[in-house]
Amino acid sequence: MKEDFLHFLWQNKLFPSNSLKSVANETIQIIKAGTHNLNTGPDFLNAHLKINNQLWVGNVEIHINSSDWYLHKHEEDKNYDAVILHVVWQFDSAIFMKNNKPLPTLELHGLIDENLLNNYQSLFSKQLRWIPCEQQINEVDSFLISNWLERLYFERLENKAVLIKELLAKSNNDFESVLFQLLAKNFGLKINGEAFLQLAQSFEFSILKKVRFNEFQLSVLLFGQAGFLESEVEDSYFIQLKNEYAYVKHKYKLLPISNSLFQFFRMRPTNFPSIRIAQLVALFFKHQNLFSKLMELNKLEDFYDMFSVAIADFWRTHYTFETESKKSAKKLTKSFIDLLLVNTVLPLKFVYEQSRGEVNSDGFFKLMQQIKPEKNSIITKFSDLTITAKNAFESQALLELKNNYCAKKRCLQCAIGTSLLRKKD
Repeated sequence: MKEDFLHFLWQNKLFPSNSLKSVANETIQIIKAGTHNLNTGPDFLNAHLKINNQLWVGNVEIHINSSDWYLHKHEEDKNYDAVILHVVWQFDSAIFMKNNKPLPTLELHGLIDENLLNNYQSLFSKQLRWIPCEQQINEVDSFLISNWLERLYFERLENKAVLIKELLAKSNNDFESVLFQLLAKNFGLKINGEAFLQLAQSFEFSILKKVRFNEFQLSVLLFGQAGFLESEVEDSYFIQLKNEYAYVKHKYKLLPISNSLFQFFRMRPTNFPSIRIAQLVALFFKHQNLFSKLMELNKLEDFYDMFSVAIADFWRTHYTFETESKKSAKKLTKSFIDLLLVNTVLPLKFVYEQSRGEVNSDGFFKLMQQIKPEKNSIITKFSDLTITAKNAFESQALLELKNNYCAKKRCLQCAIGTSLLRKKD
């Protein structure tokens, strides 16, 4: 038994509330259970109760055992002076207020439906499971799951918005700069994401704005700042870049990051940092006002067209500066563009629309429904449990469900968990 379960019982009045009596045989009528307090202090604030037909307005404190009041030293804390009811699972000690009168106490043990307790014990079993409800989730109504996933997707957007807002605060609310940083991070994927973010933050965005009209100059800036021009390579293109970077480095007083931050080992050549940087160069060279263009788009095919860029000729026959390869276009694939949309473009668009007070929820919903779901171990495992993501909207929501609810055992805040708790045999 945990206190958060008792909070859940009290908040939802999951006990016979018509004939409640305190341990001292006082009649209790719940007019308003109070506001759940997630900060320090009593558990529920501004409750309205009738105790022996007298109206009381104050706070409610909840414990497993009534003696926990003294264990937690609430009698020494003035924040608990306005408590009007003590709700406990088990009454094992009388609690006295500062006027030496006993604090009205409601004991829940014996009031809770046995079926509800069995569901709780099953859901919070100590048995190791991938998610707590993996044995029952296929019993949950599909309509309830669908509605819950919709809410979870927007929770995930809000969580992604936290990093975006932090970057905006550091860049004087420059959305263009933040777009560049986020795209760079996601071009690096999980393995090189942090290195790419460091690269994007290693120089002022104003410098990129000055050189982005020239593909060669843009290549000089990004490859130079990534530390890829510090070595010696017998290639005319590399030597041109290196010589030009020496000038640019001095002109703008730049300091490159270490190229050792970038990982090549056991990666597909198409994901090599050198290729991803070349593609990033091509994107920002082709679209001088990329941010405004992306914010105007609403159709998936238009986004695919926007990210369809051609890399410099040198990279068509190379994966690194040192070695040649068979000639190929090395364009961004639709699956990679999908990742950019899900993890960068749409979250940034969400924050941008929030800042303007005009979030188009239906637009996000429709666009995400057109994008294919991600392929990863979490989505596969949910599919094994008969919860199959049909699109990116649902796969993103399932990632939020697993990481921020299931993994933290927040079943009492989850629509699926609370549905299973209330399930009748």
